Amino acid sequence: MKLTRAQAEDFLYLEAHLLDQRRYDDWLNLFTSDGVYWLPMEDGTDPELVPSILHDTREMLELRIRQYDHPSPRYAQFPPSRTIHAVTNVMVEPGATDEDALVRCTLMVTELREGDSQQLGLGEQQVYAGLCEFRLRRGEAPQELAIAMKKIVLINRDQPVMNLSFIM
Repeated sequence: MKLTRAQAEDFLYLEAHLLDQRRYDDWLNLFTSDGVYWLPMEDGTDPELVPSILHDTREMLELRIRQYDHPSPRYAQFPPSRTIHAVTNVMVEPGATDEDALVRCTLMVTELREGDSQQLGLGEQQVYAGLCEFRLRRGEAPQELAIAMKKIVLINRDQPVMNLSFIM
């Protein structure tokens, strides 16, 4: 698929905006029906053979989103996180097929959950940084893009992580 850096940047900025605004249904609609959201513990591994921090199929993402919107609180996201996603260093490469494109970028997510200082991690701003790899395809409309895979390799993936119940 022919994709310019400007087109890729516009798409990644839209994705970041949807996440920061907690518009999770709209964010989920950016994924293909077979889309994957993946945070590996080690880069270059197969998520079917090696444990991951997170490896969600589209169905698992739908469940996660429903839990965020459930009337009874899910304590992993109660109160909900406030986030700022910063996307930089966007590079576009040809995909494995003519149907997709590989987009790489650097991601920094700043997250804050309100809370009492006696609650571990609440009320403290956290910063997560990583290298992202997206496999993008054309969506239903020819001008639209869709996420077939979002992979985030955190720089601190081998260290204890406070809370990843929000979406990177």
